[in-house]
Amino acid sequence: MTREDAPLQGRRVLYISYNGMLDPLGQSQVLPYLRELAARGVKFTLLSFERARAFEADGPSQCDELRATLATENIEWHWLRYHQRPSLPATAYDVVAGTRYAAKLVKRNRIEMVHARAQIAATIALRLKRRFGIKLIFDVRGLMAEEYFDAGHWRKDSVPYRLTKAMESRALAAADGVVTLTDRIWPIIREWKSLRGREVVHEVVPCCTNLELFKFSQTDRERRRKELRVGDRFVVVYSGSIDGWYLTEDMADFFAEFLRQGRDAHFLWLIPAEAERVQSLMHERNIPTDRYTIRGVASREVASYLSASDAGLALIKPCFSKLASSPTKTAEYLACGLPVIINAGIGDSDLLVTEEHAGALLHALDSEGYAKAISEIESLAAQPGTRLRMREIADRLFDVSKVGVDRYTSLYNRVLQPHQEKSSL
Repeated sequence: MTREDAPLQGRRVLYISYNGMLDPLGQSQVLPYLRELAARGVKFTLLSFERARAFEADGPSQCDELRATLATENIEWHWLRYHQRPSLPATAYDVVAGTRYAAKLVKRNRIEMVHARAQIAATIALRLKRRFGIKLIFDVRGLMAEEYFDAGHWRKDSVPYRLTKAMESRALAAADGVVTLTDRIWPIIREWKSLRGREVVHEVVPCCTNLELFKFSQTDRERRRKELRVGDRFVVVYSGSIDGWYLTEDMADFFAEFLRQGRDAHFLWLIPAEAERVQSLMHERNIPTDRYTIRGVASREVASYLSASDAGLALIKPCFSKLASSPTKTAEYLACGLPVIINAGIGDSDLLVTEEHAGALLHALDSEGYAKAISEIESLAAQPGTRLRMREIADRLFDVSKVGVDRYTSLYNRVLQPHQEKSSL
């Protein structure tokens, strides 16, 4: 334990997540941080909202197994059922149930601080702060109301939008610490009425990745390329869910431009579902079936397929809410040595390309923009040492331990140690 970690020894923190710990997001973006912070001395009580799978088939046994494992790591895990429909009443029910359950945990475990992951959890945390006077960290993660508006689900005059913004404003006004995913969104948020003119501790913690799990392997590269029958082709990979915020049709257009230019290339789709949707898009663009592969792979296998690739693609709908976004797949691509192809206007991604020279930045989703990015990414991938340099960028900017946990450690220390100077707005 370092001197910086020492103030965390024995500190009692309630972490609330509206995402489940059996879900991929809980596994990759919650538990790794909590485990390492617990190893630095924090006594965590974790409250999550689990989806139906946790209560069906082998779900209960998986929960019991995970609870036992976490108990050995200084994390006491509790969970409630997540309710989805009808949306507003279901969420309200979860907030009430969560508040009641969390209040019992605060009293029983003598909680000093509540760390709320995103807006729904912050609603519960705010009630706990008002009732018990404990410290509150609002881990914003993204702009929930703006995301639903940008996706076309909510109007700005709708009840869900106005309720979400009101709750968010109250939580920000009461927060002792605030976490954002990007530097780019913070100057905007800190000028909102709820934060303007007052002191608050702030940290930027992007979506990081476990560099022990995501790393390049020459053996995996040779094995997977043989399996995929791609020979010496330039392999562009997309990993993750499609549609929604991800511009699936534009990514298909991008690859079609690759082939129109006579490049010897292959497109690898690592997607959990909807293979027929991708097949249809590729067929519409006259892309031969031997020029692309669709795979649904387990999370533990993703790194081996990234090792087999030459560049990682992630095109996301550019809109205001995405200024607060930090795509996890970008960190995973870089960790496996892949330069990235991304579009402008998504979180801090512009700087990743312009300052770190980590890939190609698309300013226009058209043939001219695609052609420029294709030339840039091929040139970058061909440079000696590119894979090592991409890995170094991931190590410096997106490592769970050296970036994510270190920043949370700093945040916890400053919030829990009132004598330390807080950052000023």
